[in-house]
Order: sequence, then structure tokens, then C-alpha cells
Amino acid sequence: MQTVPMAMIPVTGDLFELGLPALGHGCNCAGSMGAGIAKQFKQRFPEMYREYRQRCQRGEFTLGDVFVWQGGNVVVYNLATQPVPRPSATLKAIDTSIRAALTDAERRGLPRVGVPRIGAGLGGLGWPDVAAVLDAAAADHSTDLVVVSLPN
Repeated sequence: MQTVPMAMIPVTGDLFELGLPALGHGCNCAGSMGAGIAKQFKQRFPEMYREYRQRCQRGEFTLGDVFVWQGGNVVVYNLATQPVPRPSATLKAIDTSIRAALTDAERRGLPRVGVPRIGAGLGGLGWPDVAAVLDAAAADHSTDLVVVSLPN
């Protein structure tokens, strides 16, 4: 089967209310999901959070990694985009982790993965730079990358 390259699909709304089969978000490698959308993932998926935290404590979740967790009817991609819980995201880590997530989604036959504007909020990066990385990664995969912005 030949894959058809896709592009990033920008959407405004609530990531959790779009009915997407897979959701991803940027994480630090310190085991903390204490702010931003990561805190919402922690609250919605406490089992996922416990495993993420254990991986971080054992040094098994490092910059650029992706921790894939499946719960119920959703796959969660925890993207290691920053080393610590402060503005420290890197474009390289975003690129590496989002490409790994999209590759996994293709293998699973998932048509779409939704992410917030990873790295551009609490991560400290500029949105135009992050958008360029996400768009390039999406263009190399057949799974749609839905990037969700909150309404103004």
C-alpha cells in the first residue's frame, strides 16, 4: 500500500472533545505533569500518568522519546519534548517524537492524531517554528496530524 503524504491540519477547539482516536502532548522528562494540557492528561488518564512517572524515575523517558499508552478507545502519545518542567522544549525533540508517534499511528492504522500547539506554550518555543516542524513531519506520513488551538 502506498502512503499519501498529508499536511498538518489546524483546528480550533478542545483537543479532548474532537473524538480523535489518538492524542499527543509534549511532556518533560522529569515525571511531572503539573501544568498546562499535560495536567489535563494526568487527570483524565491517571494510569498513564503513573507509568509515565515511573519511566521518568527509571531514566527510561528521555528527550525525543515517545511513550505510547492505550486506554479504552484512545491512544495517548506522550512526547518527550523538554527535559524539565520549565520553558526548555527543543525543536529537535519535537521533530523526533512527533515522527515516532506518526509512524506508530500508521502501524496501528489510526487515521488521525491530535496534538495541541506542543512546545509553543509552556515549552517556550515560538509557534511559527514549531508549526514548521509539525508540518514537515506530517508531510512525511499518511496519518493526519490535527493541531488544535484553543479559541481566543
